[in-house]
Amino acid sequence: MFREIELRLASASDVASACRAAGISDATYYTWRKKFGGMARSQLSEMKSLEKQNQRLKKIVADPELDKLILKESLDFWKPKV
Repeated sequence: MFREIELRLASASDVASACRAAGISDATYYTWRKKFGGMARSQLSEMKSLEKQNQRLKKIVADPELDKLILKESLDFWKPKV
């Protein structure tokens, strides 16, 4: 979608009308331009791949951490209160 808006802008369209045609706000366009502007297609696909891998790794770490937290809370519950 970012590429579509860039093409519209290259054909002498203004940002507001290009964004309206794409169905996004101007603010979204500027956020995307700040984040993705100047990136080649290969860089974008690499970034997507890294983000997917990062999510997978976070899940791998989060699951044992959650188990550890549950066990700790269980132990605290059963610990005798003095």
